[in-house]
Amino acid sequence: MGYDVIVVGLGGMGSAAARHLAGRGLRVLGCERFSPAHDRGSSHGGSRITRQAYFEDPAYVPLLQRSADLWDRTAAESGRELVRWTGGIWAGRPDGPTVGGSLASARRWGLEHEVLDAAALRRRFPALRPADGEVAVVESRAGALHPEHSVRAHLELAAAAGADLRFGVTVHGWTASASGVRVRTGAGVFEADRLVVAPGAWAGSLLGLPVRAERYVQFWFEPADPSTFDGHPVWIWEGAGGRQVYGFPTDVDGLVKVAFFRGGRPCEPEGVDRTVHPSEIDEVAGFAGRYVPGAVHRFVRAKTCLYECTPDHDFVLGHHPAQENVVLACGFSGHGFKFVPVVGEIVADLVQHGRTAHPIDLFDPTRPGLTARPGEHVA
Repeated sequence: MGYDVIVVGLGGMGSAAARHLAGRGLRVLGCERFSPAHDRGSSHGGSRITRQAYFEDPAYVPLLQRSADLWDRTAAESGRELVRWTGGIWAGRPDGPTVGGSLASARRWGLEHEVLDAAALRRRFPALRPADGEVAVVESRAGALHPEHSVRAHLELAAAAGADLRFGVTVHGWTASASGVRVRTGAGVFEADRLVVAPGAWAGSLLGLPVRAERYVQFWFEPADPSTFDGHPVWIWEGAGGRQVYGFPTDVDGLVKVAFFRGGRPCEPEGVDRTVHPSEIDEVAGFAGRYVPGAVHRFVRAKTCLYECTPDHDFVLGHHPAQENVVLACGFSGHGFKFVPVVGEIVADLVQHGRTAHPIDLFDPTRPGLTARPGEHVA
């Protein structure tokens, strides 16, 4: 079978790319080294935050708005629950980047929001313990995504549209020329007109980009009073030293999930330490316990995951600088999952038309500090 496009990596971004490409009638081959919706990369753990009052940069907001619509559409088409719109709370000092950046995005794009001082926050959300002088931006169009359900939904929709999806297939390298692309795998060599590379934490080795894998840990705790967190908004708290901790309302097990947003340990994705150490549990419980004490009553379990970080923490999304028939989708730096469906749409635009109407200048693969090597690419 001849292929129009090969998609390398079928995690969050790759699965969405395969779904959108196949849905437009292209002949798609997808290659994934692990099983569907696996737990070896960045797209697992039962929940991810989605939000629109984006403290990173207001330029992301139009993509978030489109993504929110696509999450709802994909859920309806797949029959899977992909998102719970719980609302969101972004808290900390009023002059900190979490509150200040969220407020700037909300005002720039006219997002529905309110600002609560410490007293109002304690009254509205009794589980929270802000210090006097802390404030929060509260928005309604935020919530919890289910990453495994999302990956499976996109894979199912891609397969239903005719995509050839292969798992347990490791990509060892690829080449591209004006006549097409060749992808070397453990299952043989495949050829197509175009290539999408969405390798997650393996972007550094497969693309020669300065994308660093970092190890993080997700923690689940039994709350002191589960009813306090039932239906509670998702939250991000910027605490002492500017460190951010985030959390979710109770899930199907009645547990609360918390984790740190930044400060992960650089690692090699092939040899990451999957053991969660007691000191790590104590650290997150101590930090989160200052602001949401009832959430971390009793530790239950934890699991590692990987970020794939660029130097500036902005994405890499666009044509390969040296090969126009290769599209890169990587470097999502720990805040990309909420963009999964719109990234799939953007990738399909770039493959099919060579351009997209979505604003992606911020993610230019040729921006300073990023260099992808041309020629032979070896994992």
